[in-house]
Amino acid sequence: MPEKIVQLNEEVIKGQIKELVRGSVEETLNELLEAEAEKLTQATSEERQGYRSGHYSRNLTTTSGDVTLKAPRLKGISFETAIIERYRRRESSVQESLIEMYLAGVSVHRVEDITEALWGSKVSSSTISELNKKAYVRIEDWRNRHLQGGRYPYVYVDGIYLRRNWGGEYENVAILVAIAVNEDGYREVLGAVEGMKEDKASWVSFFQWLRGRGLNGVKLIVGDKCLGMLEAVGEVFPEAKYQRCTVHFYRNVFSVTPRSKVKMVAKMLKAIHAQESKKAAREKARAVVEELRAMKLKEAAKKVEDGVEATLTYCEFPFEHWTRIRTNNVIERLNREIRRRTRVVGTFPDGNSALMLVCAR
Repeated sequence: MPEKIVQLNEEVIKGQIKELVRGSVEETLNELLEAEAEKLTQATSEERQGYRSGHYSRNLTTTSGDVTLKAPRLKGISFETAIIERYRRRESSVQESLIEMYLAGVSVHRVEDITEALWGSKVSSSTISELNKKAYVRIEDWRNRHLQGGRYPYVYVDGIYLRRNWGGEYENVAILVAIAVNEDGYREVLGAVEGMKEDKASWVSFFQWLRGRGLNGVKLIVGDKCLGMLEAVGEVFPEAKYQRCTVHFYRNVFSVTPRSKVKMVAKMLKAIHAQESKKAAREKARAVVEELRAMKLKEAAKKVEDGVEATLTYCEFPFEHWTRIRTNNVIERLNREIRRRTRVVGTFPDGNSALMLVCAR
């Protein structure tokens, strides 16, 4: 007669073992708390300062799951147990880790899974939301801080578009960002604001906000070609000059260049900005325009002829700074990081959540 086959449900057994371990951890920790309290209250009458007065409950997250501590309540003495102190440190580090994960571009769902794997219990999306509200307060403090880096001769600006809810409808909204270099040569992210679009009103408001926070000594503003931004620079920083990003200028020319000739045209454009004086660069640009016309690239020639002058402003500044101030590459790297972080969100419910991910460092 065949022996009876017993089938074991591994998931049930794992759950039972986990609960057994969790219960043992909870029981052991509570026994330790009782022992600490007993030691304090069993002193001689001359030394005794505290008396037992019931218990209070406190939850603690462990790798075995959530446990409930029944901490003794004492009168006349402070009961600061090492277990509670470790709990406070753990709670603080867990909160910081959750915020850092989200700000680093980890999705809320993924954060929930990670916390369950690390600490044995899943942190809800509502908890993450509350923690992010606290983080937003700190980010706002940083965003509105007074600029104390002295004078900032070089400022790089750009706009990056994010999709967010605006009055019940989802629209692409511009986040305006600025990075500056101070007189000591150190770069600093000045801040970011939300603008409906990259129009003059948005840029004027952005520049006035920066100036109100202490931005001064601006000699050059580097950015892509944007009429609204150009007008705003002249209005808010009339003493500053404008440098059009050469990389964006090249891309604009490439947009009307046949793919088969892009490499050749790129060499021609780079030759303009390889010159060692503004006069030489202008002469080279005129030669490039004629060469493009000879190649039957009339649209490309027109773009070079009309736009090259704004890309040569850097020639009026110290030669050793030229390669760093003729492009917007500094801020483009920041924009790539912003896109990486915000890609997991897709569409933001409001401006606060968008700015929080953009400004988190």
